[in-house]
Amino acid sequence: MQRKSYRLKAGNINNLKLVTDELPDPGPNEVTVEVKAIGLNFADVSVILGLYSATPKGQFTPGLEVSGIVTKVGSSVTTVRTGDRVMAVCRFGGYATHLNMDAKYAMPIPADWSFEEGAAYLVQVLTAYYALRPLGNLQPGQTVLIHSAAGGTGIFANRLAKKMGATTIGTVGSTAKLDLLREEGVDFPIVRDENFFQSLDKVLKDRELNLVLETNNGKLLMGDFKRLAPMGRSIVYSAAEFVTHGNRPNLLKIIWMFLRRPKIDPMKLTDGNRGMLGFNLIYLYEKSHLLQQYVQEIKELNIGKPRVGHVLSFDKLPEAVRLLQSGKTMGKVVVKI
Repeated sequence: MQRKSYRLKAGNINNLKLVTDELPDPGPNEVTVEVKAIGLNFADVSVILGLYSATPKGQFTPGLEVSGIVTKVGSSVTTVRTGDRVMAVCRFGGYATHLNMDAKYAMPIPADWSFEEGAAYLVQVLTAYYALRPLGNLQPGQTVLIHSAAGGTGIFANRLAKKMGATTIGTVGSTAKLDLLREEGVDFPIVRDENFFQSLDKVLKDRELNLVLETNNGKLLMGDFKRLAPMGRSIVYSAAEFVTHGNRPNLLKIIWMFLRRPKIDPMKLTDGNRGMLGFNLIYLYEKSHLLQQYVQEIKELNIGKPRVGHVLSFDKLPEAVRLLQSGKTMGKVVVKI
């Protein structure tokens, strides 16, 4: 089968080139998916710029999340049939019109969801859930600080936390995004400006801060961490500040930031009885039984459809990456084929 896919060698967004190649038949445990929509994630930007530790060497096709129709099934596949509408996570390869993947990562799209909504779900909702529940141990009545709360992961994190009985504080980079946070039911929307910590302290007052979903570095990370209550946890799953806004990374700036990054003294963690955890969603990809378990647990919480904020065509995929990189998006960025 001939297909089209974007390939590059990491280091520059301009390296993304649309090529035509041959896709072999699926293996015994695989399915072939005709891709209808591609979900973009901030990790994609890091991968394309070569800032992601799991970035493949040499030429590769990025993309961690797709939705589409199953067109072929391997000889050993029993869970998926030809013609099924599926959403799926993949360890790269998603920026393509067709791809083969292990059938255990292909899950049915709810009947009332579009392909765009199907491609806007798995990666970000799993990131939010894994941070809140397995790692964060969020409990009813607790308070969670959610950074980048207008993005796909942040929106899901707020919905999940509210279902878990928590109070949510959501942050955004500009006042233009505050209305979305209010619409999503964030209890305390805050802008990350020069007065951020004063605003945060005003919200907290006598309230304990039990959990932080951290996407920042430097002063913000340390300031948040110092405000955690005893037994509080900071869950780090992104380092957005290291991603610059050009077509290629600003290595001097990145090196400078790396050298000045916060350093946590493990001997002092006992003083405040607080902890910091970090994770990469690829861990769940390797533990597919956990991935399946968490998807079912999320389904039972009934948090509604994904919020698709931006839809671009397949020929505009590099522009979609730049849009996500800009930090000006709200909701999920999706590419439609």
